[in-house]
Amino acid sequence: MKKRLQNRVALSRWALPVTIVYGLAICLIVGMMEREQLSTFVLLVVSSLMMAELNNSYSLIRIYSRMVSCSFLVMTSMCLRLFPSAEVVVVQLTFIAFLLLIWRAYQNPGAVGWVFYAFLALGVSSIVFPKALLFVPVLWVVMGTNVLCLSARTLMASILGLFTPYWFFAAWLFYTNDLGMLAGHFASVVSFQPLFQFNGIDIHHLVTFGFILLLAVIGATHFIIYSYQDRIRIRLIYETFIVLDACCVIFALLQPQHFNELLGMAIVNTSPLIGHFLALTHSRLSNITSISIALIAFAITLFNLWPN
Repeated sequence: MKKRLQNRVALSRWALPVTIVYGLAICLIVGMMEREQLSTFVLLVVSSLMMAELNNSYSLIRIYSRMVSCSFLVMTSMCLRLFPSAEVVVVQLTFIAFLLLIWRAYQNPGAVGWVFYAFLALGVSSIVFPKALLFVPVLWVVMGTNVLCLSARTLMASILGLFTPYWFFAAWLFYTNDLGMLAGHFASVVSFQPLFQFNGIDIHHLVTFGFILLLAVIGATHFIIYSYQDRIRIRLIYETFIVLDACCVIFALLQPQHFNELLGMAIVNTSPLIGHFLALTHSRLSNITSISIALIAFAITLFNLWPN
C-alpha cells in the first residue's frame, strides 16, 4: 500500500503533540481576545487525553493512530471562540468520561459499579447542562442494545449515579440559602422554546455546525460501508457514536438555543467517526478529502477568530 500524506500524518507519533501545540496556540489567541481561557485549555488537554484513552482502551482504530484525539482537538479548537465559557468543555469532558466508563460494563449485566460511575459523570454534566438528562432514555436503550449490560440492578445503579451529584448540589444550595434554584433547574429540563428558532444563531455557529455535520456524515458512511472489517464490539461502539451524534444534530435543529453544548457533544461523537476515516482510508480521493478537511477546518478556525 502506497503511503500518502494522509497516511503518514495518521500514523505519526508526532501528530498528537503537534495538534496539542496547535490547540494551545488557538487558546492563547482566544485568551488574548476573551481573557479567560486558561481553564478552558486545561480542560481541553484533559479531554483530549481522555479521548486518547478511549481510543486505546477499546481499540477504536485497529492500527496505531492518534486521529481520534487529533480530530477532537482540531474541532474543539475551531469552536473555542464560539463557546462563551468553559462549561461546554466541562460537558465534553464528562461525556467522554461516561463513554469511557460505560463500555467497561460490556456484556456484563452485573457491572453496577461501572454503570454507577458512568452515570455519575453524566449527572455532573447535567448540572452544567440540564438538558443532558434528556439523553438518559436513549442511553438506557444503548445499554440494552449495544453495551448489553441492561438489567434491573444496572438500571437502578444508573439512577443512583445520575442523582448522586445532586445530593452535593442540593447541600450547597441549602448552605447558600438558594434551594429554590434546584426546582428551577429540573423545570428547565422540560422547558422548551418554539422549534427551529434560528434567529439568535449567527453565521459562525451555522458554518461550524454544518462542517461538523459533514464530517459526521463522511465518517459514519465510511464506517457503515467497511464495518465488516472491525470486530463486533467495535461495531457496537461506533453504532453508539452514530446514534448519539444523530440525537445531538436533531436536538440542535429543534432547539438551536442549545447549539453550544450540543455542538460540544457532537464533536465527541464525531471525532472517532472521522478519525476512523482519516486513519484507515488510503485512496487518492481520500487523501484529497483529508487534506481538504484540514484546510477547511483551519479556514473555519480563522473565520471564528475574526472579530464579530
